[in-house]
Amino acid sequence: MMKNRTKLVRKQLDKTLLEFRPILGISIPQKGWIRAIRDSLGMSGRQLADRLGVTRQRVSEIERDELTGSVTLKSMRKVADCLDCVFVYAVVPRTSLEHTVHDRAKQVAEERQKRASQLMLLEGQELKEDDEFDALSDMIEEMIETLPSTLWDDS
Repeated sequence: MMKNRTKLVRKQLDKTLLEFRPILGISIPQKGWIRAIRDSLGMSGRQLADRLGVTRQRVSEIERDELTGSVTLKSMRKVADCLDCVFVYAVVPRTSLEHTVHDRAKQVAEERQKRASQLMLLEGQELKEDDEFDALSDMIEEMIETLPSTLWDDS
């Protein structure tokens, strides 16, 4: 029951994250989003500092931290609000969560099947190619359905 819920949540999250895909190709402005938006509004660093209740130097630090990746989410939210913007934060899969789970299940199943095939070959019990393919497909499907706790373990 819990695995079905996980699958449903994964599918729903995939639908939500699909909405972010169009923005993945957008490049970050050379001076960062904060500076680009502030400049396009005609707002000085001092004016933003006044709105934030900080010093002009702190605004410079925040803008620099954005470029280096060390700005906090809290700071980005506060600055965005002062610029009459909304800070958007998301971790977006390169493909989809479903695809990621399938690819990982396939990788793990292939590794397991390779080990099993080597043992069976040594014992003279190797499977036909069609049977190997069916066994692999079944193993992948089972892993996707059951999501074993070892799925994401590194071999």
